[in-house]
Amino acid sequence: MPAATQAQAVDFSTLFDFLPIGAYRSSPDGRQIRANPAQVQLNGYTHEAELIAAMQDIARQWYVEPSRRTVFRDLLERQGYVRGFVSEVYRHKTGERIWVSENAHVVRDAAGHILFYEGTVEDITERVRAEAELRRRDEIWKLALESTGDGVWDWNLAEGVARMSRRCLEMYGFGAHDLRPTPHAMDQRTHPDDKARMLHDRRAHLEGHAPSYVNEHRVLCADGSWKWVLARGMVISRDAHGKPLRMVGTHTDITQRKEAEALIWHQANFDALTGLPNRRMLRDRLGQHMLRCDRERLQLALLFIDLDHFKAVNDTLGHEGGDRLLVEAAQRISRCVRASDTVARMGGDEFTVVLPELREVREVERIVQAILRELARAFHLGDEPAFVSASIGITFYPGDGQTVDDLLRQADQALYAAKDGGRNRFGYFTPALQEGAQLRARVANDLHGALSARQFSVEYQPIVALASGEVHMAEALLRWRHPQRGRMAPMDFVPIAEANGMIIQIGEWVFGEAARQTQRWRAQFDPRFQISVNKSPVQFHRADEDHAQWLRELAALRLPRHALTVEITESLLLDPSPNVAEHLLALRQAGIGVSLDDFGTGYSSLAYLQRYDIDFIKIDKSFVAGLAPGSNDLALCKAMIVMAHQLGIAVIAEGVETLAQRALLLEAGCDYAQGYLFAQAMPAEQFEDWFRQPRA
Repeated sequence: MPAATQAQAVDFSTLFDFLPIGAYRSSPDGRQIRANPAQVQLNGYTHEAELIAAMQDIARQWYVEPSRRTVFRDLLERQGYVRGFVSEVYRHKTGERIWVSENAHVVRDAAGHILFYEGTVEDITERVRAEAELRRRDEIWKLALESTGDGVWDWNLAEGVARMSRRCLEMYGFGAHDLRPTPHAMDQRTHPDDKARMLHDRRAHLEGHAPSYVNEHRVLCADGSWKWVLARGMVISRDAHGKPLRMVGTHTDITQRKEAEALIWHQANFDALTGLPNRRMLRDRLGQHMLRCDRERLQLALLFIDLDHFKAVNDTLGHEGGDRLLVEAAQRISRCVRASDTVARMGGDEFTVVLPELREVREVERIVQAILRELARAFHLGDEPAFVSASIGITFYPGDGQTVDDLLRQADQALYAAKDGGRNRFGYFTPALQEGAQLRARVANDLHGALSARQFSVEYQPIVALASGEVHMAEALLRWRHPQRGRMAPMDFVPIAEANGMIIQIGEWVFGEAARQTQRWRAQFDPRFQISVNKSPVQFHRADEDHAQWLRELAALRLPRHALTVEITESLLLDPSPNVAEHLLALRQAGIGVSLDDFGTGYSSLAYLQRYDIDFIKIDKSFVAGLAPGSNDLALCKAMIVMAHQLGIAVIAEGVETLAQRALLLEAGCDYAQGYLFAQAMPAEQFEDWFRQPRA
């Protein structure tokens, strides 16, 4: 025998002998040529030779139903193979009846003559018995399901007839004779949107690709309503070829569950107040529109809209009035866009608009201008009309960004720039905005380690009594020397520290430094010496945590409480938060002075000044810069000074740089001044040297 043939024989023998199911080779006349151990055992014999000697024509002594032999041979001769041929047979030696599944194929020579047959035989007796037991329990199973309220159906696939239980018919409002007993009649009542999936799932089980049939779909009831059902079923009978003969199952009414799921989905994807899509739904729709842009080579615009001065409306009219304004604002924005556009509410007073399928940028500007006009109109929410405006940031896909997160971030940056430019306007995203945002992010990250790395310092600018030239006050000013960027101006990092909350920790450190410096200078220069410390509005939203700590520090240093003054901005007085009012009151009760910075640039009124008992107002340097005899700025400064004095408030002028400014302020009755005319902010050691020098 050639070596290749020998190797093939060895390989065949190894596979043949170790198959876990019966395998054989037989001659065209039906004689057994080979039988593996599993085939020998299946037929009740001990050795292969014993089986071959006993079984001259296995097919004649094999099938319980003799006609199965003819069917098997016909299939084999017509197809050349047989697969999954299920029959009841005799275990040859003992005569015991068993069930088997056969596979076989014909082996031919080059001329097409049959050499032999090869096949496998698997004992499936246990499986067949289990199926018989399943059928026996079928009626009990259906009875039990009926008692749970499910409708039961029984489909005779061979005859095309379906029987439905009384409960199943009642579920849809039908009587016993109202429906034709066919599956087709029920399929016709399936919702068009659900039918394809239902048929697919059912077919998958009938063809053996799924262990059971499970599908949720809507069914048209007798009264014209739609009812959601969970359909479950299983084939319990197949013919010898595996073709399904009978299928039984249930229908469970899941309408309430589906309605609850729909409500949950709506709540998860739509804003409860305005009914607009929320952030989650916006991201989904934006992603879909981006894919369409890619396919059709179009572009889209993303708009971020923020209502200007909404907080003031909310404070004036309450949350109910604010909510009514938001609802109407949503309606106004929606009226300005196309039917294919998406308007969403991001939260608070922020809205987003997706403008897909754009062909010209002019379309965007037309819509944006319409939105600005609509939102600038009066909102009639109560006795008095309310007014807001809008700031809008715009970015484009694919020109500006490639992902949903890119576009959201860029639109937000453009919105930030529009607000910074004066509000009631729109702005486009530019790479410069991205660079600015990245710089702010890096600065925010660097801030976290700056305090522990001792990169911060405090400098002091003297506050001079104009009438006497004496100095017994100074303002503490924070400075940051960045290890890579060098000296950074407060305006470049303080807003970032306020945004990420770092200003809390930094502010406490500045107060501690200023308190210790006050103690030193009160002993060294003047027992009346007082230092003012700027306090961020962010710090006022922490109830009394800060000022309680400050009072403990003052007590530890044995400093009187009026040794320090807190500087606040005018905008803080408009904040309706109870924390702000309580915090300011607590400072006053503790004896810590309060100074109002940048006076005249914000919204302060006499009512606010009286309510909060301010000690000092600081005239903003923008007024001081324009001082000249007969000027409007001089008239305004005089008015501020007179008003403050009438209320018992001392006045400090900021940004004094010339002798002429000093003279005009002194003549107007201003109490104090600070600015480069006297000295710039200095480190403590340099301040001490300056203090000791003689001054005119």
